[in-house]
Amino acid sequence: MKLISGNSNRPLAEAIAAYLQTPLTKCTVRRFADMEIFVEVQDNVRGDDVFIIQPTSFPTNDHLMELLIIIDALRRASARRITAVMPYFGYARQDRKPGPRTPISAKLVANMITRAGADRVLTLDLHAGQIQGFFDIPTDNLFAAPVMMRDVEANIGKGDNVMVVSPDVGGVVRARGYAKRIGAPLAIVDKRRDRPGESEVMNIIGDVKGKSCILVDDIIDSGGTLCNAADALLAQGATDVSAYITHGVLSGGAVARVTASNLKELVVTDTIQATEAVRVSQNIRVVSIAPLIGEAIGRTSREESVSSLFH
Repeated sequence: MKLISGNSNRPLAEAIAAYLQTPLTKCTVRRFADMEIFVEVQDNVRGDDVFIIQPTSFPTNDHLMELLIIIDALRRASARRITAVMPYFGYARQDRKPGPRTPISAKLVANMITRAGADRVLTLDLHAGQIQGFFDIPTDNLFAAPVMMRDVEANIGKGDNVMVVSPDVGGVVRARGYAKRIGAPLAIVDKRRDRPGESEVMNIIGDVKGKSCILVDDIIDSGGTLCNAADALLAQGATDVSAYITHGVLSGGAVARVTASNLKELVVTDTIQATEAVRVSQNIRVVSIAPLIGEAIGRTSREESVSSLFH
């Protein structure tokens, strides 16, 4: 087994390598003066089972091209099997046609990865589960729920005093899974805008009065919906509101928005490398997903069950 890291999230790759007690394979990923990407794998990989650890986070296009070029370099170096380990799958939110003459970019990216020569994909908390079907190669979609719920039990508790909340109707299945794990009830934030130009109205489905609420979702980008949901929950009598989100995209002024919000705490995983603003924020905390991904990589290499990690 060989592990290779691109430039997207080197600290995560090093943590996974430490968990597996396997050093990262020497690989140079650099740019020419015109920003073309050049890759050179400096160790022999002929006949090896190679895992490329490369979330396609910001800048998404650069990191995606890095991944594709590394895959091509490994294929031409006669690697036996190439697995693209993408803890965060960029373009996942473009998984359907929202209107006429629009692309399904998630499918396009899946085609590119397959055509580049990847034999399988390993990712975490896809925005929509059906994206697995966009790939014509085996695709494992891991879940951050076990890691997140252990943190919830350690820092918040479980049972009837805790309420798991989905910030929108689309995330109910994910929230229900979290609630089931800790034996907590479930609430839903129903967000609607009656007319264009009017502010959104958030109605809470469920009794959150006196509850410690936990908002769960797969991605936080601008943070506006999450902060507004926290305000709506507190207005309905919640004692405090925390958020557990897998992928901390946190673009634009999201960190400042979360820091100034009524959220008690935002917990994200390290699928996306934390910026300096995230590291110094008083109410944003990062938990490591490296042991989970490392265990999945090890089991994949040994041809063992990955799904049993979540039973």
